[in-house]
Amino acid sequence: MAAEVPPEFSKFIDDNARTFIDRLAEAVAFRSVSSDPERRPDVVRMSEWLDDQLQRVGVSTTVVELGPESDEDDSLRLPPLILGRIGEEPEKKTVLVYGHYDVQPANKEDGWNTDPWVLYEDPDTERLIGRGSTDDKGPILGWLNVLDAHKSLGLQLPVNLRFCFEGMEESASQGLDQFIIDEAKKGEQSYFNGVDYMCISDNYWLNARTPCLTYGLRGIVTFKMTVTGPTRDLHSGMFGRVVHEPMTDLAILMSKLVAPDGKILMQEVEDMVDPPDDDERKMYEAIDYTVGDLDEATGAHIGLSDDHAELLMGRMRYPSLSLHGIEGAPSGPGFKTVIPASVSCKFSIRIVNPQEPDKVADAVKRYVEGEFAKIGTRNKLSFEAPDKASAWLTDWHNCNYQAAMRATEAIYNHSPDLTREGGSIPVVLTFAENLHVNVLLLPMGRGDDGAHSTNEKIDRSNFLEGSKLLGTYLYEIASAQDCPDA
Repeated sequence: MAAEVPPEFSKFIDDNARTFIDRLAEAVAFRSVSSDPERRPDVVRMSEWLDDQLQRVGVSTTVVELGPESDEDDSLRLPPLILGRIGEEPEKKTVLVYGHYDVQPANKEDGWNTDPWVLYEDPDTERLIGRGSTDDKGPILGWLNVLDAHKSLGLQLPVNLRFCFEGMEESASQGLDQFIIDEAKKGEQSYFNGVDYMCISDNYWLNARTPCLTYGLRGIVTFKMTVTGPTRDLHSGMFGRVVHEPMTDLAILMSKLVAPDGKILMQEVEDMVDPPDDDERKMYEAIDYTVGDLDEATGAHIGLSDDHAELLMGRMRYPSLSLHGIEGAPSGPGFKTVIPASVSCKFSIRIVNPQEPDKVADAVKRYVEGEFAKIGTRNKLSFEAPDKASAWLTDWHNCNYQAAMRATEAIYNHSPDLTREGGSIPVVLTFAENLHVNVLLLPMGRGDDGAHSTNEKIDRSNFLEGSKLLGTYLYEIASAQDCPDA
């Protein structure tokens, strides 16, 4: 049975659409690019603006400084966490909301049709175009819209709310993981004490039609393998077919990693994941997704299968290996006919449950070293796995997800698809493991929003209906009965 949501709430969102879009434009104008040290002051200014906006709608905030970005140089400080709380009623459930106010870089000359830092409202498509509009400033402001409505209408929130907004998500959430771990250890003195459920809106529908809830994320292990031979680059006319060439050896190794059909050629890694049974496959077959959706997203007909369920499983429940680039070889225009002295290949594996990052890394290392030995070269191989993040999978039967399903049906008149996402949000696992709560991924934006890309957008309807969705979810989780512990 659906929860009773005050009808004036949705009306307020509609009536104040102009105000909310103008506020999104203010947020987009901050060039809060966390990866660029020169933009760090802009990230901090964005945090100050967000702190002020939260206070205006009744949230009690705390600004947490996370210290220097590097132990060797304290001149570059990490952007602060903005923690917020509203509601202290013990009889109510408490929901923790996470989001991030930093964004990816953007320059008009990269291919944007408009200035990425000026929100453009397309009158024909009703798209709101600008960097951060969907990732993740739009969803953060969706929560502000909910709070604004309740404060202005004099409505009591159905739950207690806690907020955790960071400014380094696009830069590996530096500083946040340790804060969560340390804070969770404080027990009753922890900022997170009493949290029952968690909600994150930092992902997207699979397409532009059907809302979804996401209950799983792939993890990631990154690799760098380097082949080194001579002490300096050599003239290919003098030394070609005379010496073992590092680039040749590296190319051979790269060819041993992944097959054209996407299968990882390391059987030990593939065997870590069981194939789906009939019931699981039916879940993927039921998801609203087509080969055409993939073609539209990629701009070409290049899918590995014409079976949409196979495509979805390739994205969500199987591991994948991608080759990302080569270092050390000439890459500029024209020909530089040298034999590079040392070349490196960077690649990664997106892992799924029950794969463990360390076990995958060890298996890949053994395999690569074994294949390198078969080449019979006199060059040397070095191998590293610099970054690891575990996969995450939660129980969508939990009443946190059931509440979000009912909210989605109420707003969109459509049951949401249940999806696992191919990307990685490592902080989700950190929250889940340390707070021991069910974490819900409740997307606001569509699959064609272009997060991280040029002309990033959020549709006007998704921004406004998504705000209603977030508020309706709060009423649904508040009224949920017989909820087991997360």
